[in-house]
Amino acid sequence: MRQEDIKEILSKFTLFRDLNEDELAKIVDISISREWKKGTYVFMQDDPLENVYFIYDGKIKIYKSDVTGKEQIVAFLKKGEMFPHVGFFRKGGYPAFSEVVENAVLVVVPISKFENVLIENPLLSIKVFKVLGEKIVELQERLESQIINNTYEQIVKLLIRLGKNHGKELEDGTILLKGEFTNRDLANMIGTTRETVSRTLTKMKKEGTIEVDEKGNFLLNPDTLMDELI
Repeated sequence: MRQEDIKEILSKFTLFRDLNEDELAKIVDISISREWKKGTYVFMQDDPLENVYFIYDGKIKIYKSDVTGKEQIVAFLKKGEMFPHVGFFRKGGYPAFSEVVENAVLVVVPISKFENVLIENPLLSIKVFKVLGEKIVELQERLESQIINNTYEQIVKLLIRLGKNHGKELEDGTILLKGEFTNRDLANMIGTTRETVSRTLTKMKKEGTIEVDEKGNFLLNPDTLMDELI
């Protein structure tokens, strides 16, 4: 990919949108693009922390694994998002696995060089910290949900979050969430079992809380789901 193409891609990220030509050029100069195939890994948990990645196309699953091999999904990331968010001003290894679940094109920026650019550009540093702050709030809310809410409420909140981040709003106000997440994926996002998720979704369909079309896509009504949390 040409440097001009990389510049066009990065300029659309919220993080870089307000940079002038010279400031953006400094990021482009240290960036390269790469393609990853579905089923490969951008990095493995505990690999040396070297790069930060910006998604131009595709989808990435971020997950952690304990010594027993149990998987805890942290996030599914799509076009327009960056990862890992803990990469800045930190030494050590990557805290999670990053698996490519849809063929991906990523812009790769070496962390050491990016940090130098941040130091030279206070405005960009502030925007990075805002992005990190938003992620911290999101993770805090997810942790509180696991502590405070029962499994049913956690699944409801998960559907609301997935609908917001990955769904498409239809004309009648409902959210179409494609059936790309397996019950095991959903279970691993909140630390429960696949069987529990399956039973809960079946119950929700019978009660009309959610709908599933012939292709296995979820049709979610945000107001109906919120009522389940009252």
